[in-house]
Formats: sequence, C-alpha cells, structure tokens
Amino acid sequence: MRSVSDVNEIVAPDEFVQALLSLREAPGLPRILLEEVAPPSRLAPFTAAVAMRTIDEDDVGQPLGNGRLVVLHDPDGQVGWNSTFRLVAQLRAQIDPEMGADPLLAEALWGWTQDCLDDAGTGYHDLTGTVTRELSEAFGGLVLRGSNLFVEIRASWSPNTQFIGEHMVGWAALIRRTAGVVPSLFLEGI
Repeated sequence: MRSVSDVNEIVAPDEFVQALLSLREAPGLPRILLEEVAPPSRLAPFTAAVAMRTIDEDDVGQPLGNGRLVVLHDPDGQVGWNSTFRLVAQLRAQIDPEMGADPLLAEALWGWTQDCLDDAGTGYHDLTGTVTRELSEAFGGLVLRGSNLFVEIRASWSPNTQFIGEHMVGWAALIRRTAGVVPSLFLEGI
C-alpha cells in the first residue's frame, strides 16, 4: 500500500487528488489548528491524514481537544465501505466531571457526532464507531493536576462523494463541541 507522498512511485488517481483538494478548499475552521501528518500505510492504496487541535488550552498548556481525520481511497473499494473512499476519525477531549458523570454520555456524544456531520452538510453512509470515557488521576509530583476526565470518539464512515471538505468541517466542529470550545464571532478566521 502507498501513501500520497509516494507520488514518485505511483500516480494518485484524479478522484483521490480531488478529495484532497476539497480538504484545502474547506471553509475556515475557527479555533482549530491543522497539520498534515503521516497517514497509516496499510489500510488502503492511497491515504492522507490531518491532525487537528484546539487553539484553546488547559491550565498546563495542552489543547482542550485534538483529533485526526484519515482519508482512505481504494479504487476497487473494500468490504464494508460500500464506496471507494472511507474516512476514519478520532478525537480526544477533556471534559468536566459533571458531564462525565452522565450515564448517557456515550449516547449523547455519538448523537453529537451525527449532528456535527449533518450540520456541516456532509453526505455519508455506513457510520460506525465507539465512545470511550477515561479517568486519569495524578500522584506524586503531578498531584497538583488532580484528576482529569477525557473522552475519546473513534468513527469511520463512507462519504457519498469524493468532495470531503465538509467532513473535515464537521469533525472539527465535533472536537470543539466536545472540548467546550466556542468559536468567537470575532475569531472566525483563526
């Protein structure tokens, strides 16, 4: 399997190139920083990945939320995709203890996942995923940090078209919403 960086060895199909260009043309992502990262290499013949993190940070300088969006393309399709494209996404965000105590937290976050993708105007099918709650308690010299509660959402879905910019917008919105980061009207271009 090859990544898009192996272009010298193999030419990426136009459909995959158009998908990546649609990511660049996606509308602004307020309060989110993007970085192209190395994609997984064995999931599909053509892959690309973008890391995302919130501009807002916790008391020790860590982003309140971060995540990743991976674009997979197999011109022949794969079992379970029902498409030649598959998007795989992950996010991790710190949440407040009240939210973490909610017994319906996982169901609510999965609902947010669908809401954010729908609100961004995406078209998709075969959405699957998991929601995990993690409590981290510090000891010794780290006691000042106390306990932290995190959630992780992992999801994958098949887009209805190769134009996937809206999918990145939807996933960024989910990162912000889960981390409690509210875009300011004055900072829309950040």
